[in-house]
Amino acid sequence: MQVNAPWWRSAVIYQIYIRSFADANGDGIGDIAGIRSRLPYLRDLGVDAVWITPWYPSPMADGGYDVADYTDIDPMFGTLADADALIRDAHDHGIRVIIDIVPNHTSDRHKWFQAALAAGPGSPERDRYVFRPGRGDDGELPPNDWRSTFGGSAWTRVPDGEWYLHLFAPEQPDLNWENPEVRAEFERVLAFWFDRGVDGFRIDVAHGMVKQEGLPDLGGEAEDVLEPSMRLDHPHWDRDGVHEIYRGWRRVADRYDGDRTFVAEAWVATPERLARYLRSDELHTAFNFDYLRASWDAASMREVIDASLGAFALENAPATWVLSNHDVVRHVTRYGRAHTGGRGPQHDVEEPVDLELGTRRARAAALLMLALPGGAYVYQGEELGLPEVEDLPESALQDPVWERSGHTSRGRDGCRVPIPWSGDTEPYGFGPDGSTPWLPQPESWKGYTAEAEAGDAESTLELYRAALRLRREHAALGDGDLTWDDAAPEGVLRFTRAPGFACVVNLSGTPQQLPTDAEVLLASGPLDGGLLPADTAAWLAVSD
Repeated sequence: MQVNAPWWRSAVIYQIYIRSFADANGDGIGDIAGIRSRLPYLRDLGVDAVWITPWYPSPMADGGYDVADYTDIDPMFGTLADADALIRDAHDHGIRVIIDIVPNHTSDRHKWFQAALAAGPGSPERDRYVFRPGRGDDGELPPNDWRSTFGGSAWTRVPDGEWYLHLFAPEQPDLNWENPEVRAEFERVLAFWFDRGVDGFRIDVAHGMVKQEGLPDLGGEAEDVLEPSMRLDHPHWDRDGVHEIYRGWRRVADRYDGDRTFVAEAWVATPERLARYLRSDELHTAFNFDYLRASWDAASMREVIDASLGAFALENAPATWVLSNHDVVRHVTRYGRAHTGGRGPQHDVEEPVDLELGTRRARAAALLMLALPGGAYVYQGEELGLPEVEDLPESALQDPVWERSGHTSRGRDGCRVPIPWSGDTEPYGFGPDGSTPWLPQPESWKGYTAEAEAGDAESTLELYRAALRLRREHAALGDGDLTWDDAAPEGVLRFTRAPGFACVVNLSGTPQQLPTDAEVLLASGPLDGGLLPADTAAWLAVSD
């Protein structure tokens, strides 16, 4: 690990999906006061920072990713004063704060979009967004064949006949990043929050914003709902022009002390394309979705790890590993199915899931992730071993994907169910007794509460606490290098990190012998004497 390196090169960052973390006022929706009340838990867990999903004023057409005002707090979450208090309290606990920024689109209730609708075609107000005349004799057809990420056309027609672009829901009109006013406004927003003490931003749809000149048709390319495109020259994803935007953002961040940071949510085709976002004058880190998508297979895992480390090293950037987030099926459930790869906002619920198997693999995957060079993200509840909630009643589903897909995709609500803290009945400490969470919690949640797992040496919570404590204490962990042991048996990942650390993960399906001269520091499950069982990982103290 590099001495005196910026904190973000090694950080373990805990993702808070604010609606589902902790509800202080009993309205069923998580809030800032709830986060403040749980800061001691996060401190004791051992995370370095939190990333909080959007807390801005929003009609909530897409869970807050439709922002109506980037410099205020939605009343359902609290006030600006509450946000200031949270930032102060978090810092007092040694926890940094990263917030979401959503630059590809605003809410249709944003004052800019309302002004654009009122001003009409050709106006400066309308130029802040992507408006175009339609095709056909009377402009009755959309300007091109682009599809919304949530399903359906990416265009909606307004009463004066023009169409506006929305790569997500119709309530999320895309901004025109060729407009200098748009660029200046977002740099002002960044400064507003940096001035209030936030330590960084997670950039939503960081590969978006810039569209190909002329907005050409995709040409019938089939793109699944919520699945990333693997096309290298895409007309609206990962265009070269985004990098000029981020060079401007980096100049804003560099005006501030304290190693302020950006992390990109960028779904791109190759690790090399992702590394371009991490050049020295652009962003600092990016989510490694290739790792999240990798199958539970040693060769696949190693290929992804090597490709990521190799690509990021070209820019002297750290890798950032992630297993779950608010957009994907929780990895306990993913790993409990025969097909374990894929981004997975939806899945074949007819395929049986073995939660015991999935939990065993998820625990091993956590130790692998936390032993790899760079930083890592932990999605709220993964430290409790939470699985996906796959049997939410259709009447409870709120993700816009459900409606936009014509009820063919259940969307992402199953990974967003409010997490359980204590007790035997709903709301399991998420909110005050008697309150009703915004998504129903299953009865099985009572076995996953933080209260039930605390102090249980075999629980997933205590595994994460132990791993994060060791990661912070051991000089080999965090940023740096690894060396693979190519003599490891087939199906086994084994690498060392100096000084004196080894990680072994058994994906072979059969027990494997551990080195006889190594001390076991931590294991993801029970060991069988000197054998490492299948789907189990161990951290070892070894001689260099």
